[in-house]
Formats: sequence, C-alpha cells, structure tokens
Amino acid sequence: MKELMDKARAAMAMAYAPYSGFRVGAAVRCADGTVYTGCNIENASYGATNCAERTAIFAAVAAGHRSFTAIAICGGHGGVVEDYCMPCGICRQVLSEFCPPDTHIHIAGPTDIRTYTLQQLLPGRFEL
Repeated sequence: MKELMDKARAAMAMAYAPYSGFRVGAAVRCADGTVYTGCNIENASYGATNCAERTAIFAAVAAGHRSFTAIAICGGHGGVVEDYCMPCGICRQVLSEFCPPDTHIHIAGPTDIRTYTLQQLLPGRFEL
C-alpha cells in the first residue's frame, strides 16, 4: 500500500489545477502488478475536467489492462494533503466497470491512510 500511495503522491505533483488549486494524484494497480498513475487535469470548461482516478484507469485501459486490484488516492490544495480525498461518483462508477466489489481503495489523510472496498463506497452500483 505504501508504494502505491507514494506513486499517487508523486502523480499529485503533476496535476494541472490552475482554477481550483486542488491537486489530486492516483495510482492504480493492475491484476498483473503493473501500476499506472494519474492526476487531475482541469479545463476552463469545467465539465471537460478529468479526475486523477479516471486518468490513471484510462491510461491503464489504453495500455490493454482491464482488471485492477487496488487504487491509492491523495489530494489537497497546493498539493498538501489536508483531508481524505474521496473519489467522486463518476470515478466510483468507472472503478466499478473494471474492479470487483472487494477492490481496495486507499485514501490518504493528513496523518494516516483509510482503506475502503469499492462495495463500501458504491453499494448498489449500476450494471448492465
């Protein structure tokens, strides 16, 4: 978990957040152990902004991965982790497309890391 969170913290430094100043980093571990990172990327048209979690997952999917075992997320104003940066609803739904309900989601706080399962964060997820 520490290695995954360290990669999420490094990704947070790469965030493009000129409007909110809120930087987020994520690192997702694929079933084969490969790790992909992502950061939030804001846009003047706020709806075109992409979250760190989706950036990491989309990078992994673009590289051919379809199964993930864990994700680490951290964020805060100016790149300082001030509180737990929970994934938004869209990111939770994207996670549910590729992750089983027992997938670990590690969220950094200012002094510790909380771990949840996808099922805890998205009960009753939408499925086709």
